[in-house]
Amino acid sequence: MGATFVVKLPDIGEGIVEAELVGWHVQVGDAVSEDQVIAEVMTDKATVEIPAPCAGTVTALGGEVGEKLVVGSELLRLEAPAARQAAEPASAAPEPARPEPAAAAAAPAAETPRLAPQPAPAASHAPQRSVLCSPAVRRRAHDLGLDLSGITGTGPEGRILHADLDAVLLRGRRPPVSGDEVQELPVIGLRRRIAERMADSARRVAHFSYVEEVDVTALEELRATLNAEPGIADRPRLTPLPFLALAVMRAVAEFPQMNAHYHDEANLIRRMRAVHLGIATQTANGLMVPVMRHAERLTLWDCADGIRRVAEAARDGSAKREELGGSTITITSLGPLGGLASTPIVNAPEVAIIGTNRIATRPVWQEGVGVVPRRMMNLSSSFDHRVIDGHDAAVFVRRIKALLETPSLLFVPDRG
Repeated sequence: MGATFVVKLPDIGEGIVEAELVGWHVQVGDAVSEDQVIAEVMTDKATVEIPAPCAGTVTALGGEVGEKLVVGSELLRLEAPAARQAAEPASAAPEPARPEPAAAAAAPAAETPRLAPQPAPAASHAPQRSVLCSPAVRRRAHDLGLDLSGITGTGPEGRILHADLDAVLLRGRRPPVSGDEVQELPVIGLRRRIAERMADSARRVAHFSYVEEVDVTALEELRATLNAEPGIADRPRLTPLPFLALAVMRAVAEFPQMNAHYHDEANLIRRMRAVHLGIATQTANGLMVPVMRHAERLTLWDCADGIRRVAEAARDGSAKREELGGSTITITSLGPLGGLASTPIVNAPEVAIIGTNRIATRPVWQEGVGVVPRRMMNLSSSFDHRVIDGHDAAVFVRRIKALLETPSLLFVPDRG
């Protein structure tokens, strides 16, 4: 005789008390194996896959996609063989289930987390192919309406990559949409988290933006020379961002008030000596800010490798938790799409964000020479005006401008 097990949302660590349910991998009536992924939840820092603690048949699901669940609340119920009644107590327990302390503290005494049993499907489920992919790929496929079980992965061990989704889209296998159909997309998971953070920052931070024009002709010449050096194959190719990272860190050493957090509820400014540089990165799931920790210790090549590494990790969903939080100042760039100017939103509780715009050849007047073509780029930066005065912001950006216009200064040791 089997037993019903209540699978609870496990303690994910780092003080997390609740998580948003962003995807089910099973439905009522499905047979699951031990350690099979049954659901995805999102915390403040990452998407986490929840495995089944034992084999069994799904009898009920404990929430709707987009719902926030308290750690210890019921996630799913399994009808498991009697031989598996010794399942891990941290993840599942035979009925009757008792509320965990975290769940009891979050809900009134008269209420307990309830599962809403779903009707069993009329037809039996066909065995589903095990799909290997990152949470980011799974989330993107869901948003695009693509069935992962029908996609052949080209990654290691058949892992489905973003490139495989792109290939499907290029072949035209998209859900049919009529001309007058309205598509409704629920704002859940990372997209909702981004929306909440952006709205909160825009509402609470007194934004002050400042745009400065920078002549990057010398920098672009230096970058081309370094990229053409013999032995470059074993080094990351340099983009303008590593130079900007170095310039920001040199300027922060002179203006430590820029490398800080403002905790407005506590009326506290916390200045940090270490520079944990946030790299605003566009991913298939939205904007993320992975962190290059202790950037003040890095060389130009280290910065290039670090920026590439954390950005790729954010895009493919492999970023570690410590790489998705704790930044002290952020740089952002739209690359060739950067336009002439922008007004980036401060990544609160930080107080400054430095953005680059598109590099373009423009006619520039030089005294005694006339109009000459120069490689120009605008820096568009924003500051929390509650903490950073306009004068200080302007002087800080002009220091970054000076370092970028004379890039040799980036390699002169600090006098301190």
